[in-house]
Parts: sequence; C-alpha cells; structure tokens
Amino acid sequence: MLTVIAAQTPALDVILSGTVQPQVQSPFGFRVMGRMVARPVKAGDRVEAGQLLAAVDPLSLEMASRSASAALASARAHYDNAVTAESRQATLLEKKTASQATFDAAEQERASAQANMAQAEANVSKAKEQLSYAVLKADYAGVVTATSAEIGQTVSAGQPILTIAEPTRRDAVIDAPTNVADVLSIGTPFKVALQLDMSVAVDGKVREIAPQADDATRTRRIRIALENPPEIFRLGSTISAWPVAGAGAGIRLPGSALLEESPQTRVFVVDPQTLKVSLRDIEVAPDLDDIWIVRGGLKPGERVVTAGVHRLKDGQIVRIDGSGAP
Repeated sequence: MLTVIAAQTPALDVILSGTVQPQVQSPFGFRVMGRMVARPVKAGDRVEAGQLLAAVDPLSLEMASRSASAALASARAHYDNAVTAESRQATLLEKKTASQATFDAAEQERASAQANMAQAEANVSKAKEQLSYAVLKADYAGVVTATSAEIGQTVSAGQPILTIAEPTRRDAVIDAPTNVADVLSIGTPFKVALQLDMSVAVDGKVREIAPQADDATRTRRIRIALENPPEIFRLGSTISAWPVAGAGAGIRLPGSALLEESPQTRVFVVDPQTLKVSLRDIEVAPDLDDIWIVRGGLKPGERVVTAGVHRLKDGQIVRIDGSGAP
C-alpha cells in the first residue's frame, strides 16, 4: 500500500494560559565570602550596566592586599641586593680574587630572588582582584526581579544575592499538553493576548520546546518569543496564547510505514519513474493513535510504502495498482 505525502493540518483549537517572562535572566552573587554591608537596590528597580548592586565588608580583603604589597616590596629589595652581590662577585671573578663557586652561588641567589619577586607580583595582582570582588555590579541594564539576601547577612561565594532580567526581549511561557506540543515546532506562529484585555494581542513564534514532559503535570514548557510587545506586556503578566490558523501543518504517517532500525527511523520511498523503492532516514515525533509526525526527511508529493515494509528490500521494484508496472 502506498501513500502520497501531503501536508496535513491537525485541529489546534486550543487556548493556553501562561505568563510573560524575560528571555535573559541571571542570578548575581559575590565571588568571595563576606558579610554584606550594602544593597542599594530592591525588587522592581531598574539598573544600568556597571551600577553597584551590593557590597561585602572589604576589611579582610584590604588587609590581604596590603600584606601582598608589603611582601612584594621585600621581594624587590631582596632582588636588588642579589643583583648587586652577583655583579660584585662577577668583578672579583674577573680579577681572580673570587672563586667560580662563589660567583655561581651569587648567580643562583639572584635567580631565586627574581622568581620570588615574580611570585610576589602575582600575589599582589590576585589580592587586588579579590578586593574588586567585594562589590557586585550589574553586567547589563535590566530590572531587579528578586532579592535573596539582606544587609548584615554573611554570604558565601556564588550564593545568589539578586536576580536581574533584561526586559526588552520577552517570552510568553506556556505549559502545553504533550499531544499539542508534539504538533508544534520551532517557529510555529502564535497569537498572544493579555488576559486582562484580550484586545491587546501581539504576534509570537515558538523558540523553545521542552524535550521532556514535567513529571507532575505531564505538560511540556513552550517559550514563545514575542515580536515587538508593547510596554503593557510587563514581566509576570498573565497571558493567553493560541496557534494561528494553519499552525502545526505537517506530514503524518501511520506506524506501519516506519522501519525502526536503531538509532534511525526509515521509510521506503518509491521512485515514480523506475518504481524502485529506496530507504530514507527521517525524523519523527509521536502524535495520536499510532500516527507519527514527520519532522524531516520527506517532501509533499513523494510516495511512501505504508504496508508490508518488512518484506521489502532496498532497490526492489513494486507494482502500483492501476499502473500496469511489474
């Protein structure tokens, strides 16, 4: 049995509820441990790139920086003395008043002092960098959506202090039943409206589909990128979203047409000129009642064998009813 491939549009008469969320949202935290002494921003505040978000007590870090600087000064003085001693021993060696062993010891001392100075310089750089971590600044302009620590609290390195969202790029985030999510694909067009005022609607396109269903709700999360949403589509707003007419159109095949050869799924495609069948790798997703959605590998108009596929071989000639071909 053969099927001529054609794009089919399933019924997608559904309206799904969700919320407006930012595409980019980042938790910010200190890179060092300390007691927080400042947090001049709160949830809802707008911040600019480079703006101060929070600070920890820098006393211990400042002391470490001063200690590293003092160690560097000592290492430089030791190096200067070693260079002078090496030069003196080189002069004495030329005059034959000092032994080669004494000069070698002076040279080794100078090399050791030079290495110690380089290590001290690295320690100073590290201490200054650690001191800079005492203040937390915004990497980009955005809105503070949540705070997780208060002034006076001792925080650890990496602990989230606050969360910032970049508000210009927004998503409508919905949870769709599996049978609906399977029909959708990246780029599927949607209409998104505010639940408080359904007359305010914008266009959007699916940009992300969760590969697995939630364990508790058995729904899959869909993120729809909003196209030029007005300011009224604020973060956290409740929305309703539905696919536009024609969304979800695609090729569908019965399970009897598929050859499961791990890790590939294949079908037999018939050449209309030679009537020979050839195996073709395709990508599929489950729909309903043993019907599969073809995600890639087939084009409308091609003929696919839908029965008896396990008895066919690649290159075999088949008969099409009414064609008169063998």
